[in-house]
Amino acid sequence: MNVLEKQESLLLRVLKKKLSPNLYHYAVNELEEFYEKCYNEFDSRAVHTDREGQPKLVKYNKFGEEVNEIWVNEGYKKTVENTYRTGIVGYVHKKIPELGEVGNYIYSYAQGYLLSQVEPGFYCPVTLTMATAYLVEQYADEPLKAKFLPHILSTGDAELYEGATFLTERQGGSDVGANVVKAVKEGDVYRLYGEKYFASNAGQCGVATVLARIEGAPAGTKGLSLFLVPWRKSDGTTNHIQIRRLKDKLGVRAVPSAEIVFEGSKAYLIGDPKKGFYYMMEALNLSRVCNAVASLGIMKRALKESIEYANWRTAFGQSIIKYPMVQETLATMQARFEVQLSALFESIELFDFVMRFREKASEQQIALNRLYIALLKARTADEAIDFSHKAIETHGGNGYIEDFVTPRLLRDAQVLTVWEGTANILGLEVLRLMKKYEIHQTFIRQMEEQIDQVNFDALRLSLIKQKLAKLKDLTKVLVGADETLQTYHAKRMANTMTDLFLAVHAMTRIENNRDKQIAKIFIDHLYDDHPLDQEMLPHKYFEEIIGEHTLVQN
Repeated sequence: MNVLEKQESLLLRVLKKKLSPNLYHYAVNELEEFYEKCYNEFDSRAVHTDREGQPKLVKYNKFGEEVNEIWVNEGYKKTVENTYRTGIVGYVHKKIPELGEVGNYIYSYAQGYLLSQVEPGFYCPVTLTMATAYLVEQYADEPLKAKFLPHILSTGDAELYEGATFLTERQGGSDVGANVVKAVKEGDVYRLYGEKYFASNAGQCGVATVLARIEGAPAGTKGLSLFLVPWRKSDGTTNHIQIRRLKDKLGVRAVPSAEIVFEGSKAYLIGDPKKGFYYMMEALNLSRVCNAVASLGIMKRALKESIEYANWRTAFGQSIIKYPMVQETLATMQARFEVQLSALFESIELFDFVMRFREKASEQQIALNRLYIALLKARTADEAIDFSHKAIETHGGNGYIEDFVTPRLLRDAQVLTVWEGTANILGLEVLRLMKKYEIHQTFIRQMEEQIDQVNFDALRLSLIKQKLAKLKDLTKVLVGADETLQTYHAKRMANTMTDLFLAVHAMTRIENNRDKQIAKIFIDHLYDDHPLDQEMLPHKYFEEIIGEHTLVQN
């Protein structure tokens, strides 16, 4: 059994069901090599980037000329090169030479999950490049594709152009319709003017997709168009882009995030000028899945570090992993992690279908895809923070020391609840889906059908049915309520749906006794309303649940 199979048996189990046999066997070999690189090379580079090698703004050259360059360290550059050569972006859109077939998002997100265990900061630029690739391939005209797509999809066969998506403006934020960056037509191209307040991967991207308002366009989101903006001109100088400053961020320090100003930057229109916001929202959903993938990566690393430390640390005469309270913490974390990783890749299978075969997807599939993304993005982001916190607590005082990875995990995890939409924003997305598609009805029917098919612990199954009945009552009240009441309870509604979605998934994924105990522990964690836990399942089944992660022999 190789390292990947030992550490990522659940991932491989999921991929075996979701990938074609040829792609699965290819993926196993490639993921094994990538896993080794992540932990043996990328991880130490990430430590250096986080602590000493953060991006720096070089405003002027030695002659006093304004250059607006962003310096990144050599180790980070090497991680960039190594990662894109795996096809993490390119093989979603072009054929894998060894197979003669195109990859998919399922395989790409498996790579992203491994990368996020060691460098979630860099997974942000990868995400932005994935979003840029999608927008250009899906909506750009053929000359624009021919000029830029080979570089965006580079796996070493062309000069790499990393991507970026610049939405946020100072006065707008989540209110994208308030954006004011202006686009002025000049022959066959446009010139952009104005500020973007939170531009991630600034200075490192070869191209950025940017929302701007063409002169004379209406206010609000309907007046926004999408543009492709090269960072540099053909002579190598910046494309009339000024970098005001780099953001001094709490975490994910690998990615340079900046305030930038377009000063007549050359830009190419992508697609229908009236659909820019619509296009970007599709890319935003892609980024939200990436956000959930990064969250699971951090969760896995926090769990891995906790188990290894609990094996190593002795207190009062024995390894702390022997103590029932520690076992409860670790086994419950393992259950939470497994159910959510499995549920996420289940939803990614639908996402992959909707994104790559949109013309074949039904309205219901498109709506369900958006619902799953909203639910899982919000939940996994919170979980990444909680897992990081629990890893620190498991380490005790050492968990607070920068010699260990745990402080960086917590700092990096904090941004995941903010990037690509907060829980409030995602709650409003669920509310929109309820109003437009009656998605709550579809969701409830789906839960009922799945519950009817499971053979599970009677008490817990009864509890799930009670929770589903409460959800039905809640939706009836909410649908007929005024807007104030609806928005007030939108996040509560989303959380209730997420609990049910994950609880039902925990039951439907059972293949053996271990899965059954995982499901019970997970459901008990979600609905912890019993006064005294007599079963103590995390303690009783600890060795079976943690399995080969456990190093203790006595």
